[in-house]
Amino acid sequence: MFEGTMEEALDVDIEMLENIYGMVAEFLVRYSFQVLGAIIILIIGWLVARWFSAFVVRFCDSKNVDVTLAKFIGSIIYLLVLACFVIIALGKFGISVAPFVAALGALTLGAGLALQGPVSNYGAGFIIILTRPFVVGNTISVSGISGVVEEVRLGMTLMRTEDDEVIVVPNRHLIGEVLYNSFESKIIEDTVGIAYGSDTDAIIQALQEGLAALDCIAESPELQVGIDNFGDSSINIGVRYWVPSKGYFSHKYRANAMIYKLLQDMSVSIPFPQREVRILEQ
Repeated sequence: MFEGTMEEALDVDIEMLENIYGMVAEFLVRYSFQVLGAIIILIIGWLVARWFSAFVVRFCDSKNVDVTLAKFIGSIIYLLVLACFVIIALGKFGISVAPFVAALGALTLGAGLALQGPVSNYGAGFIIILTRPFVVGNTISVSGISGVVEEVRLGMTLMRTEDDEVIVVPNRHLIGEVLYNSFESKIIEDTVGIAYGSDTDAIIQALQEGLAALDCIAESPELQVGIDNFGDSSINIGVRYWVPSKGYFSHKYRANAMIYKLLQDMSVSIPFPQREVRILEQ
């Protein structure tokens, strides 16, 4: 009885193997050309995607497009071309790609909602690199912060302040906001009061010559000195000039010291606010 059971089990295993062999043989006979064609299509697709991606990167380099942006575009082109060939290969087996497309759309929507912050940063970085509203070395001011641009990445922009602090700004805060770009320089605007009756023409000329002699003052845009307004006890002389963004405060302090010494040498009176108090007797 035991030997009969072993023989029956062996016969079942042999029959199962024969069925599997028959299924595999039938699959190879029926789908061998489709499988071979799908493999060939995938290999061709991989080669075409690599070639087309490299071609796009070289084309961007020839047009002086930013390296980061060129590689990003090349990667997107590679994935799109390869996806097209994968869809063609699946069609060889009669597999409908509609459910996959629907699922991919749902996943993309969910990922977009979950990662809308980072995605918007990368989108804004793409626009910044493409349109170049500023480049490395420019001085920009946005949303109450200011600094020299050190690096522009796809997700963020790095800025350095006068105090050698690094500010990391998400790129979505640089797009759609009012952005000031003063390039390599930064403006200094100040006023100094002189007494009524002073020779304003001589003082303005002296200030222009003194500021122009400082090596920290930019030649362009041209510095401006003139009467800004008339105060209660002084004529306010406005001074506007541009200095390199790096060393902003040291240049400003140096210019202020020069202005004060020049006015002292010219014996110009700098009035200070006065208030008259009267005590009324009851």
